[in-house]
Amino acid sequence: MKSSLDTLREEMRKKDREIIHLLNERSQISVKIGQVKEKEAMDVYHPAQEARVYAYLEELNEGPLPQKAVKAIFREIISASRDLQKPMTIAYLGPESTFSHLASLQHFGESSHYLPLDSISRVFDEVEKNAVEWGVVPVENSLEGSVNITLDRLVLTPLRIRAEIYLRIRQCLMASVSNLKSIKSVYSHPQPLVQCQAWLRANLPNARLVEMESTTAAAKKIKDSKNAAAIGSALAAANYGLNLLAESIEDNPSNTTRFLVIGRGEGEATGDDKTSIIFATPDYPGALHRALSSFSKRKINLAKILSHPVKERKWEYLFFVDMIGHVQDREIRECLEELKNKTIYLKILGSYARAKDGQ
Repeated sequence: MKSSLDTLREEMRKKDREIIHLLNERSQISVKIGQVKEKEAMDVYHPAQEARVYAYLEELNEGPLPQKAVKAIFREIISASRDLQKPMTIAYLGPESTFSHLASLQHFGESSHYLPLDSISRVFDEVEKNAVEWGVVPVENSLEGSVNITLDRLVLTPLRIRAEIYLRIRQCLMASVSNLKSIKSVYSHPQPLVQCQAWLRANLPNARLVEMESTTAAAKKIKDSKNAAAIGSALAAANYGLNLLAESIEDNPSNTTRFLVIGRGEGEATGDDKTSIIFATPDYPGALHRALSSFSKRKINLAKILSHPVKERKWEYLFFVDMIGHVQDREIRECLEELKNKTIYLKILGSYARAKDGQ
């Protein structure tokens, strides 16, 4: 007689066969969708539609599989489907295995093609000249504030924000050895070394801290060392065959970075959207208050407002605003029309599906 475990495994294999069959059926439909997109000159990556798919899957899921797991599984299914339709390349601030790389993978999945670049400006440049289809750039960190070079480029670029990504920054200690006691030196980018000070003082008080140009460079540096470790992402440890000696060693567990997906085109409304704009006000008392009244009287929620200096003019500022809603929404559209008459400069950076913090 078969054991209960054998019976359950046989049932599991049957379900696996059904899943593979359904995945290939889904892929055939996806290829047909890709043919329609090509005929109508549509982008393969459709962030608003993908956001709607994830929302639909969340409604369908009755457990016990958690929502996070469902999204992770379908992220790879959608990624593979996009690649079947037409391979595309995403540029990001490199090198490989950094948190920018991890954010790109979290959003686009493993089946996409990635191009690491040495600066945020180069990411904008490559997308602007159509060398790649999309770019991923950091725009702000919950602890360290805004990324100024990204803000500067958003002022000038013809590209639009098409999606946002929140990535929880989890720093890990990695080494080729498995014994923490043997570690004499710790290598990393200056930021992770600062972010993990308390853990390092408590666990490696005598270790020498060595700054590197990136966490990836640090992982490469210690790959063959018997008494050195590096701080970086779990992805770096996996890519370089290193042991994870400790995970989530950052001092502040709320450390999160927000990234933007930049590209061409306009985003469609999903019902849960965010719109980003830049504006400048005339130089007289109350000008900013007058501009902000356009939002308040319509009860438009501002997720963020930030002043940013104009590079060419001392003591003059632009205001970056993230508001909840889409430019296709009547109240947002009316607000922006009114704002034109209260500002000397107004630029819509994009409307896009609102991401959940940490997803």
